Amino acid sequence: MTEARKGNAVKVHYTGKLKDGTVFDSSLERDPLQFTLGEGKMIPGFEKAVEGLKTGDKVTTEIPSQEAYGERRDDLVVEIEKEKVPDNIEPKVGQQLSIKQPNGSQIPVVVTETKPESVILDANHPLAGKDLIFDIELINVD
Repeated sequence: MTEARKGNAVKVHYTGKLKDGTVFDSSLERDPLQFTLGEGKMIPGFEKAVEGLKTGDKVTTEIPSQEAYGERRDDLVVEIEKEKVPDNIEPKVGQQLSIKQPNGSQIPVVVTETKPESVILDANHPLAGKDLIFDIELINVD
């Protein structure tokens, strides 16, 4: 059997959990996840866990936050004046918005607090700062 190596297109089923056992994502009820090893489209720890597996292999791996979505960064939490929020948006805690950058790209943010005159927005990935556990099964290697 072929081992999964950089440059291979692979298909995997996975279940991602937090250390307390909370499942945050799983492919088991949908098509397997397909990606090419080494392209950098997956978190580094996930790619490392898949590399070297053979079709049918199953592995459980713990991925530290540095090899997942990174550490939480305080500089990605900003407070903006409510008057800068578009009139058609009434910010609520937990609401997901996007902020347009000067270069035109969009950054997803979550409203974490609303105050009378301002809103606190967090651009950290929701899983930043968390160690993750993945159950992975390699379905196919091309």
